[in-house]
Amino acid sequence: MSGEYRAAYDRSMNDPDGFWRDAAGLIDWYREPETIMDTSALPFSRWFAGGEMNTCHNALDRHVDAGRGDQVALIHDSPVTDDRQRFTYRELRDEVARFAGVLRSVGVDKGDRVIIYMPMVPQAAIAMLACARLGAVHSVVFGGFAARELAVRIDDARPSAIVSASCGIEGKRVIEYKPLLDKAIELSSHDPGRSIVLQRPQAEATMGERDVDWAEAMRNAEPVDCVPVAATDPLYVLYTSGTTGKPKGVQRDNGGHAVALRWSMENIYDVGPGEVMFTASDVGWVVGHSYIVYAPLLTGATTVLYEGKPIGTPDAGQFWRVVQEHGVKALFTAPTAFRGIKKEDPDATYLQQYDISSLQTLFLAGERLDPETWMWASEKLGVPVVDHWWQTETGWPIAANLRGLEPMELKAGSPSVIVPGYQVEILDVDGTVLPRGEEGAITIKLPLPPGCLQTLWDDDERFRESYMSRYEGYYLTGDGGYLDEDGYLYVMGRTDDVINVAGHRLSTGSMEEVLSGHPDVAECAVIGVHDAMKGQVPRGFVVLKAGVEREESELAAELVAMVRDEVGAVASFKDVAVVPALPKTRSGKVLRKTMRGIADGKDEAVPSTIDDAGVLDTLRPVLQKGPGA
Repeated sequence: MSGEYRAAYDRSMNDPDGFWRDAAGLIDWYREPETIMDTSALPFSRWFAGGEMNTCHNALDRHVDAGRGDQVALIHDSPVTDDRQRFTYRELRDEVARFAGVLRSVGVDKGDRVIIYMPMVPQAAIAMLACARLGAVHSVVFGGFAARELAVRIDDARPSAIVSASCGIEGKRVIEYKPLLDKAIELSSHDPGRSIVLQRPQAEATMGERDVDWAEAMRNAEPVDCVPVAATDPLYVLYTSGTTGKPKGVQRDNGGHAVALRWSMENIYDVGPGEVMFTASDVGWVVGHSYIVYAPLLTGATTVLYEGKPIGTPDAGQFWRVVQEHGVKALFTAPTAFRGIKKEDPDATYLQQYDISSLQTLFLAGERLDPETWMWASEKLGVPVVDHWWQTETGWPIAANLRGLEPMELKAGSPSVIVPGYQVEILDVDGTVLPRGEEGAITIKLPLPPGCLQTLWDDDERFRESYMSRYEGYYLTGDGGYLDEDGYLYVMGRTDDVINVAGHRLSTGSMEEVLSGHPDVAECAVIGVHDAMKGQVPRGFVVLKAGVEREESELAAELVAMVRDEVGAVASFKDVAVVPALPKTRSGKVLRKTMRGIADGKDEAVPSTIDDAGVLDTLRPVLQKGPGA
């Protein structure tokens, strides 16, 4: 591999200071960094130490100062309320400066935490940016999260204020947030200060003594200027589910985050100033933080904040409508969204109603992209479909096809090559680096590049234990996979999705790949369940495409034969069930661990992140039936 990518990657490895110093030139500094990369306290790495900047200034004020104030910064598109709003950079800066004044008036200062518990409305982004403006640390909790889960986060982050809304809209349901928020405050031992509540017409909230009305407070607010912060100061804490039940607060800095995201926009996503990016995610997830709010605005691009679903609000053509209406150049979402569209509209008939000629690239991430969905999207859209791979912890892509730097061949099943800054190595159980083509644990050699987590909030020990203790000098991603001869990465799934069948280690991901290739299958999951004879055996669960009606035993026989042909008899794959839906988190990840636990007879708690608990209730009897029953 030669060319632009190879030159950039080699420089990021051989001259990281020079590489990232140049990248840091893409943002404004009040004080230039003294040290680019400080690795004196590994596994903790500090980027741009001595530098002072402000993320909100870089996202808003500097574009206004540079004469781009009249360009559209943020489009809010809500099919669930049939509402569209556009904010220019100047309008958004003014709203954010005033809301920063509101936060200051309720006692929020530099370094304080603010929990944001909101639906997909512009005010969610405004609240995030206002925190950044003040040097406060925001922690966004997915709107509508259960009261107990919110209480746990209040106790961990110890906020000085909470920003919320009266309600959110999930499909056709209105979910009132205020009763959930009040219950969470009652359950928490920390006093979170005042609650600033945005009243929405779909459900007005009853206000109490601690509550402040968003609109009223904004009318009386004094705008606030950006507060300089150290590059190494935290920008936000984002909670990701922990194995112990206690959530892990991923802590991200200001400087490294801004530099990495700014670099990624033009080099990975090929989106520059004035161009439109539509990231169909939620601000409660890392994808929403990075590529709805921060990266597009740091770049001077236009971002679309969408309140709705890929299907059902009202139909499977909404993404195409958004692309046409707003002139979207890059669309980024999760494979689940496309599997949903494909299931609902397999022939992409809605696509014929819209002109999507502005769309140049579809980016998919967040879970494994099966080749079937990749091929369907590629064929129907006629643009490159770019799988890429990253995590809440990294904050931006580890592996991608760098469309702005040097577009490369796309390979089904691979998120392409390692992004400059990351030294990815595949290790076996004893920490030996494996040769190309051999599957093992995917790790990143320290130091982690800018933009990755600094630590876990208020828990350095857990940071070490969770990510750095397995292999000395490496960050453990928790995923297994391999690099091919061309340097393309293949991520085969979480390492706990590798099952041991009579001594043979097998990836459930490779079996899922086979099942998803069947023309009648919309989506699938394979889990390893306990077996007295073989230790574990795989069980498959498939959801059929809309309109497909098959005799289950006949289809199951076809699927078993396919796995036997492609993975081998050693897989011992004999059991597959047709189910109406798979249980998923709100971000679209299939809850395989929960499914495994139920199948193994454990009293498995329903995860707080589940999108629809009813799906799990329907699946429970099938899981508990046991293989072949």
